[in-house]
Amino acid sequence: MTALTIGPLQVATPVVLAPMAGITNAAYRRLCAEQGAGLYVCEMITSRGVVERDRHTLDMLVFDELETQRSVQLYGTDPVYVGKATEILCAEYGVAHVDLNFGCPVPKVTRKGGGGALPWKRTLLGEILEHTVAAAAAYGVPVTMKTRKGIDEDHLTYLDAGRIAQESGVAAIALHGRTVAQAYSGAADWDAIARLVEHVDIPVLGNGDIWEASDALRMVAETGAAGVVVGRGCLGRPWLFRDLAAAFAGDTVATLPTLGEVAAMMRRHTELLAQHLGEERGCVEFRKHVSWYLKGFAAGGDLRRSLAMISSLAELDALLARLDRSEPFPVSELGAPRGRQGSPRDKVALPEGWLDDTDGTGYGPTEDTNETTGG
Repeated sequence: MTALTIGPLQVATPVVLAPMAGITNAAYRRLCAEQGAGLYVCEMITSRGVVERDRHTLDMLVFDELETQRSVQLYGTDPVYVGKATEILCAEYGVAHVDLNFGCPVPKVTRKGGGGALPWKRTLLGEILEHTVAAAAAYGVPVTMKTRKGIDEDHLTYLDAGRIAQESGVAAIALHGRTVAQAYSGAADWDAIARLVEHVDIPVLGNGDIWEASDALRMVAETGAAGVVVGRGCLGRPWLFRDLAAAFAGDTVATLPTLGEVAAMMRRHTELLAQHLGEERGCVEFRKHVSWYLKGFAAGGDLRRSLAMISSLAELDALLARLDRSEPFPVSELGAPRGRQGSPRDKVALPEGWLDDTDGTGYGPTEDTNETTGG
C-alpha cells in the first residue's frame, strides 16, 4: 500500500497512533516509533490551556528528540481559542500536524458540547475548522479531525462532518465507527467508514477494533480507507506497529514475543519514561501498563501487584528477573479486545437543549483549562 498523504506530510506506513489520555506521552510515542513507521500523536490537550499558558497543559507538550514530525491533538469548543492555540503550536512548538478532537465520548467533555457532541452543531463545527485551518496554513501545517458516527444512532453526524471538513480545507478525517452512546462497547461499524469514504474526496482513516495487523489490512480492503488509526490495540503491545509496517509492506509477519522479550519491552518503556519524567515519576507512570503487558501470561498475582507498585528501575529489574522468560506468548490474546470497553449509555450527557437544532450559531461552553481526557 502507498504512503499516507496528509497535506504536505508523507507517512511511510498508513498508520496513526491514536491520542490516548495518560498513555501517548513522549516516551510511549518514542517506544512505538522504534517499532515501525507511522504518525504518532500526542495525547489530547485543550486549546484554552495552550492559550492561557496553563502549566499542566504545557507540560504535556513535550517531544522526544527523535520526533521529526510533531503531531498534537487539540480539543476546544471556541473557534477563536482553537485557532489561536493552533498558531502557538505551529509557531512556538514546531508542530507539523494538528488533529482536532470531535470524538471524545467522556461525559465531562460532552456535557460541555465538546468532543463527540460538537459535530451536531454544524455551524460551530465549520467555524472551528475554518479558524484552525487558517491558522495552520500560515505555517504550512495540515489539519485533520477525528470524529464518531454521531451522538447515538438517532443523531448521526459523520457524513455532514465529513462534508464540512472537506469544505473547510481539512486534510483528512478519521472516523471511529462507534457513536458517543456506545463509548467503547460493542463492535465498530466499518460500513460507516466505507460510506464516509464514498462521501468525501479527502483521505479517510478508519478507527475501531484493530487488534492485529490483519485487522488493519481487512479494514482498508473493506472500506477503502486511506489508512488506520490504532488505539487500544497497542496497549501493552507496542510491537503491533512493527506488525503493521510489515503487513502494509506486503509481509505477513506476526510478532509473538516470549515473556522475556515482553519484559525487555517493559524495561525499555520504563527507561524512556524515566528519561522524560525522572526515574521515580517515570516508574509511577509505568505502573498502569503492567496489566496490559502481562495480559494472558501466567505471572502470579503477587508479582503483578509488586510490578504495579515499582518506584525505581532497580526494583523493576529485580522483579522482571523473576518472570519465566521462556514462556511463550498467549495466543488466546490474539485478536482479543484490550483496554476499556464498558457498556453503552442510555443517555449521553449534553448541554441543555443541545439537540433542539443543528445550527449552532454561538460558541460552545468553555472547556476546562486542564481537560485531558481523549477518546
